[in-house]
Amino acid sequence: MRPITRRNRSEVAFSFVKKMIQKIRRIFWGVALVAVAGCGAPPPPPEASDVTRLAVGIGALGPEVDPEEARRAAQVAYSYSHQLAQDYQITDPPIIHNTKVNMGLKPRGLCWHWARDIEERLKQENFQTLELHRAVANSDNVFRLEHSTAVISRRGDTFAQGIVLDPWRKGGTLTWMRTTDDRWYNWEPRNEVVARQLERKHGQIVTVTKDQRIVMGQTEFRAQ
Repeated sequence: MRPITRRNRSEVAFSFVKKMIQKIRRIFWGVALVAVAGCGAPPPPPEASDVTRLAVGIGALGPEVDPEEARRAAQVAYSYSHQLAQDYQITDPPIIHNTKVNMGLKPRGLCWHWARDIEERLKQENFQTLELHRAVANSDNVFRLEHSTAVISRRGDTFAQGIVLDPWRKGGTLTWMRTTDDRWYNWEPRNEVVARQLERKHGQIVTVTKDQRIVMGQTEFRAQ
């Protein structure tokens, strides 16, 4: 266990302030929910041209990317995003839907639900020239919601060289772009963020191994 230092105290204070802001934010959106509940509509299904553009974007990740895999990844990303929007019962903007999920009014649809479900569905395709990643933004920003996304890249590349696949941002309509072109979010590798949060919580060193396991002493953690 690390001794309590000025840095430890600042980390504890940061966590406390972040929790308080999150509580205030939940109260605010709970009030807003009363005014707007039930006034939205589910997102429309994707168009063929949307899928084609994403397929081209994935293919442009490198000459090693199989065009058939790029086309299949684009089709799955769009069609499954739309299916999840129906499964999650999306009828509101994302922040309002988050509030409904946290209040138990909707089954799923937080950003990490989207990210995990999209990642797991794409992994079922067993791509040989593409690779899936997870990324997180705003983990240390108390004034913005922490956000999660799936990322697809050429096999062997890092998440920073890939394409963000984010259906949460526009309420079930897939948003995609190169990771480095995303002006709204400064993405970090998901497991590095989780390791940092665990260090703050437990006051011990947490390591991310080369095979992306999160380890603290003899304990291994699995990120959402």
